[in-house]
Amino acid sequence: MNKKNRSEITTSLFWKILENGGSQGVQFIVSILLARLLSPSEYGIVAIVLIFTTIANVLVQNGFSSALIQKQNADDLDFSSVLIFNAFLSILIYFLLFLISPVIAGIYNRSELVMILRVMGIIIIPGSIISVQNSYVARNMKFKMLFIATFLASIISGGISVFMAISGMKVWALAFQQIVYYFALLIILGIGIKYFPKLSFSMERLRTMFAFGSKLLIASLLDTIFTNIHGLIIGKAYSEEMLGAFNRGEQFPKLVVTNLSSAIQSVLLPVMSKKQDSKEDIKKLLQSSIKLSTFVVAPMMCGLAAVSDNLILLLLGEKWSFAIPFLQMMCFSYVFWPIHISNLQALNAMGRSDIFLKLEIVKKLLGVAVLIIGIRYNVFIFIGLKAFSDLICAFINAYPNVGLLDYKLREQSMDALANFAPAICMGVIIYIAGKYIGIGAISLLIQIVLGVIIYIALAVVSKNENMRMIISRFG
Repeated sequence: MNKKNRSEITTSLFWKILENGGSQGVQFIVSILLARLLSPSEYGIVAIVLIFTTIANVLVQNGFSSALIQKQNADDLDFSSVLIFNAFLSILIYFLLFLISPVIAGIYNRSELVMILRVMGIIIIPGSIISVQNSYVARNMKFKMLFIATFLASIISGGISVFMAISGMKVWALAFQQIVYYFALLIILGIGIKYFPKLSFSMERLRTMFAFGSKLLIASLLDTIFTNIHGLIIGKAYSEEMLGAFNRGEQFPKLVVTNLSSAIQSVLLPVMSKKQDSKEDIKKLLQSSIKLSTFVVAPMMCGLAAVSDNLILLLLGEKWSFAIPFLQMMCFSYVFWPIHISNLQALNAMGRSDIFLKLEIVKKLLGVAVLIIGIRYNVFIFIGLKAFSDLICAFINAYPNVGLLDYKLREQSMDALANFAPAICMGVIIYIAGKYIGIGAISLLIQIVLGVIIYIALAVVSKNENMRMIISRFG
């Protein structure tokens, strides 16, 4: 990999991380303000709606969008065909959601879900167009513009939702945050990238991409359903309050990991796709991705778990205290995501969506077994078993690349362990320190600063190659 390619990847990754970090950072601040203004039950109601709209969005946004990135010679006709198909499909799915909303409301015995679902479901339509815009951005590495668009959309939607919450509109404040964000992003991104394909359509082009994209669509749909099914069960079998607490507890680690994972996915897939004929190059990119991403994610997850009680009580308040164990368990779950994402993107880049789909089926069978066992117990055991199964799934995702790229499980484990060991050590130290210094803003700040110092010191002493790379680049 030459210096020009490395520089392009680094720059694109920087803007993609900044894009996710900027928009999600704003949304995170907004969510903290809303959590102070709203109750766990109100958050739980909107969380139920978001699960259904998320699943609907997968049907529209996945498959063809990834195929546009993976296809080496995608042209204007490809983009236009996908855009028209996605828009048409999104309208059909919205009307289906509109019709079944009373059924969903009946399952949860919440009549207000009908109107909320029908109003929030509209985000599926702009989402179908945004997915094509994102494919264009990824192919042309225009992540700087994506950062600006998502950041502005987050500020606009966040400001409106906080104003609505202060005005007493409660659940609707959360609902309109999503609606305004999608429409603002569609408009700002459209103006910024200055691209809109000619409205021409080719069924033959769709058929060509369908061979690759359909498997990814099914895999993504399975993954999204099983990722969100725990929330659906918590809302039904336990309570909306418990779902709201789980949602808030998951929010903190999810913010960090999805930011980085999305950046890896958006940048790594187009770069690997260009190298798809060289398995040696793909292996090097995959190995670098796992090393660098775990170097960043591992200390963040261990640190978050260690300061969880201080963080929840300080930011959200005492009424959210039962979100603390959820936060800790989800930190354990999300720490393995860089390994998941990096391995799956390598498969996508090589055009092996068939293996991708098989992996999802195996993981979902495991998920069903864990689900059946966990539902017998309380909600904390239910989520704890889910977190443990995510560890097993990391090895399942890594297994195919043992044969395809000669990247053995032992190698992957050692590459990740080099970052996990100092991260766990740092987490234990600041957790113990927190027990002595108590709860409060100053205490949390001390824990964070202490954690950063300890992790950097351990990385330097152990001569961690990622630390050396950062020092050589910025030193």
